[in-house]
Amino acid sequence: MSTALVLDASVGVKWFRDEPGSAEARHLLRDHGEGRISLIAPSIFQFEVLDVARRHFGVAGARAVWDSISRDGIALLGVDPELTARIFDICERLGCTTYDAAAPALAEYLNCGLVSADRRAHGGFDGVRLIGE
Repeated sequence: MSTALVLDASVGVKWFRDEPGSAEARHLLRDHGEGRISLIAPSIFQFEVLDVARRHFGVAGARAVWDSISRDGIALLGVDPELTARIFDICERLGCTTYDAAAPALAEYLNCGLVSADRRAHGGFDGVRLIGE
């Protein structure tokens, strides 16, 4: 059984941009592809990552990024009432937006680890693994 990890979109962006933490983010994706870990993200992940891709590469480039993410088989989970309640709780605990609270809320909901590259939003979340430091 592989370890499940919840990703914040800040990690997904590093798959196609060369910046601090990109190698570690790509290593996570490779481990997922080889079945050593399972990557999970809130459904908003795809829109946040694709918006960054669109700004950097245009629509055609964002479509290529989407094709790649789709092939990678990352589980994208929607929200339900319990997860929504956790999102609001985490907004209050971390002082962040609902967007930034989605991944930590999902990690808490699934009892999994959280991986993020956003210290400002997620540094206060217990057990977060921050990359790009």
